[in-house]
Amino acid sequence: MPFLEAVRLALDTIRVQKLKSFFTLLGVMIGVMFLIAVVSIVQGMSDYVENDFAGKIIGVNTFTLHRRANFNPNTTDEEWRAFNRRPRVFEPEVQLVRSVLPAGSRSSIVNATQLNATSRYSRPRQIQAFATEAEYFTIKHFNVDRGRAFTPQEVTAGSHVIVIGTEVADNFFNDLDPLGRELKISGTAYNVIGVVEKQGSVFGFSLDRMAIVPYTSPLNRVIQPRGDVQELLVQAPSKELVDDGIELSREVLRGARRLSPGAPDNFSLETSDSALQFFASIKEKMVLFGTALPFIGLLVGALVIMNIMLVAVAERTREIGIRKALGAKRRDIMSQFLVESATLSLLGAAIGIALGIAAAKIIAALSPLPASVAPWSIGAALLLGAGVGIVAGIYPASRAARLDPIEALRQE
Repeated sequence: MPFLEAVRLALDTIRVQKLKSFFTLLGVMIGVMFLIAVVSIVQGMSDYVENDFAGKIIGVNTFTLHRRANFNPNTTDEEWRAFNRRPRVFEPEVQLVRSVLPAGSRSSIVNATQLNATSRYSRPRQIQAFATEAEYFTIKHFNVDRGRAFTPQEVTAGSHVIVIGTEVADNFFNDLDPLGRELKISGTAYNVIGVVEKQGSVFGFSLDRMAIVPYTSPLNRVIQPRGDVQELLVQAPSKELVDDGIELSREVLRGARRLSPGAPDNFSLETSDSALQFFASIKEKMVLFGTALPFIGLLVGALVIMNIMLVAVAERTREIGIRKALGAKRRDIMSQFLVESATLSLLGAAIGIALGIAAAKIIAALSPLPASVAPWSIGAALLLGAGVGIVAGIYPASRAARLDPIEALRQE
């Protein structure tokens, strides 16, 4: 039987036996749907982390000096205790690092925490408070939509000025112009001089719920009562100079802390690659657990297709006998049933792909999880669907091909 004729016969069978065909396709549909949805979400998160998360949260061509690592998913309790025993970073060490950075580098001290803020126009709410320096706006590419950012002179003077995010402006000033008005944090009033343009959110965490003040203002003592520095954010002039900046910083810090050549660093220098490695470990687990259910669905689908094809062989025994009597060879019979089972499975996979894409879009719309359909996953799903159909159809097809034509013709 020609290939196209076998496909036509399979489609005719589906049209005539709609309910049975639906249950035949159900397992493959569900398996492929979950596979496409999971791959789309993982791909979307990967693109989001590499393009948006790294740029918005960490910065481009940057590295940070910390007391301990921020991105380390495999830290043991003992390692965490060792991190907490590390000496704190204070401003003299920050200035030492700044003195050896490549020419053209920018840097900013950054201390941050969650605090309650109040204004005369709204009830108290929690914000993300940052005590930092003027270069922070340039490093993070924060464009001030209204007003201005604070200046290095205002940082030196410890001025009580503040730049806020759009969410803070909306929540605390009730559609009023916030410029020139006061926002109180921990009992100290700060004069609003600017509003940063909308930044959006990362995994559901709003980047617009921020308030930025000079790190020499009283708020810094609230965030870091010991007077130490949470992190020094450094931006190199180019990606190539990031590694140079890290090595120069490591060398001068190890010298200042008198670490012997064999001793490990008692500080952390991290780039965006550290965050991406952290996400890569999560991504592996998501793919592992997220594809388990689709493969169970495909296995169930394969078993259903096999059973349905066995029933089809039993129902069409006389037809097979007639075809053999007219000269059909075993390979003709076998190919006919293999094409039919593969067509059934492919149709289920195609419907599953459409449902999977729709499911991914719905999840992205109703949750903070991003979704991006990977083109390769569609091709892989179609190949997988065809493969399931072929594997599931091998036994029924071989059984049909082995039927004795005389016995088959006697079958009523």
